[in-house]
Amino acid sequence: MVGSALVRCLQNKGYHNLITRTSAQLDLRNQASVADFFAEQRPEYVLLAAAKVGGIWANNIYRADFLYDNLLIEANIIHSAYQHQVKKLLFLGSSCIYPKLAPQPLKEEYLLSGYLEATNEPYAIAKIAGIKLCEAYRSQYGCNFISAMPTNLYGP
Repeated sequence: MVGSALVRCLQNKGYHNLITRTSAQLDLRNQASVADFFAEQRPEYVLLAAAKVGGIWANNIYRADFLYDNLLIEANIIHSAYQHQVKKLLFLGSSCIYPKLAPQPLKEEYLLSGYLEATNEPYAIAKIAGIKLCEAYRSQYGCNFISAMPTNLYGP
């Protein structure tokens, strides 16, 4: 959803050297496949919008899958971006990372200040891990890896 919208936006602005793959073409949970992709394609910039997503029912039933798959996707891409000296990586999180009872409007400092919404907690924990992984690579290796939290999505 977000990734496809970003690709359309960039194409409309004249960017044509975009490298994309569908989940059928590249399993981002497979570390070797991701490493091979980075070695072959040598991307300069990475927009990490990929994730295993689902509604409340799926998040509640497949809790381990949502946590495990999203952790793998994030770790594989972020680490390969580091190994291949990507100039900049933008990790897209989710507004579900904030506590269920956080005051409105949300502020960055509310992160990790309370309990998450139970129905999507595994997904939220994976997204928080992605943010922290970007921070750790930035701190330890000087990588230009940043995170942004889009609000809930709507529209085409």
